Amino acid sequence: MPHTVRAALVQTEWTGDSESMMAAHEKYARDAAAQGAQVIGFQEVFNAPYFCQVQEPEHYRWAEAVPDGPTVTRFQALARELNMVMVLPVFEIDKPGFHYNTAAVIDADGSYLGKYRKHHIPQVKGFWEKFYFRPGNLGWPVFDTAVGRIGVYICYDRHFPEGWRALGLAGAQLVYNPSATHRGLSAYLWKLEQPASAVANAYYVAAINRVGTEEYGDNDFYGTSYFVDPRGRFVGDVASDTEAELVVRDLDFDLIDEVRQQWAFYRDRRPDAYGPLVEG
Repeated sequence: MPHTVRAALVQTEWTGDSESMMAAHEKYARDAAAQGAQVIGFQEVFNAPYFCQVQEPEHYRWAEAVPDGPTVTRFQALARELNMVMVLPVFEIDKPGFHYNTAAVIDADGSYLGKYRKHHIPQVKGFWEKFYFRPGNLGWPVFDTAVGRIGVYICYDRHFPEGWRALGLAGAQLVYNPSATHRGLSAYLWKLEQPASAVANAYYVAAINRVGTEEYGDNDFYGTSYFVDPRGRFVGDVASDTEAELVVRDLDFDLIDEVRQQWAFYRDRRPDAYGPLVEG
């Protein structure tokens, strides 16, 4: 039997407060489940605005514990109810002064499988993330879920090939990349880098971006979220660049093995020759 996974992602605008934002995502998850989705991923810090447009201590209020905070706990119950794997990106506080840009992964039975902490932290106009986040320190975990092996990379991480490769070497079949990216310098890379990474590593990528404008900074998040297959082809249409959207697609996981046999990139790697890449 073909191994097909029905996967979903959500791009949406900020609703103005955390409670209504979480309620909106609960509805998206229920709508996805009604369409038969088995796994869903949300956008970067999905239950908050993208506050990194500014550098203000007041925004530490969005941080919460993972997994014991209210958001992860709430969506664990929903995952269990819907029998759905969930990727939940939130602002994490580990202990006072230790904050991370994090995504928790919840299995279809509601169990907490672990978390990924964003490694690469930008500090440029409009993306003042070093003010809030420490660099990730948990490696590049791949989670064994009810639907397969899922990895996470977060937003700015996508510009760095090393993490994509680490996820592939760890056996990822689908990598969610939740983001908050607005029109500007890197917009043209959005439909270039992630398909290229899917090809280089022979797995599926779910590229998620916010949409609309928010109250912090001068921004216009352009959505255009999508799934891309191991050959670098979009799976169905790319989402709107202006409107909230739930994207549900069937992913043929058998294609992963087929591509890895045809394009033998893992066989032909030369790690013995790559030492200088990490020197200095």
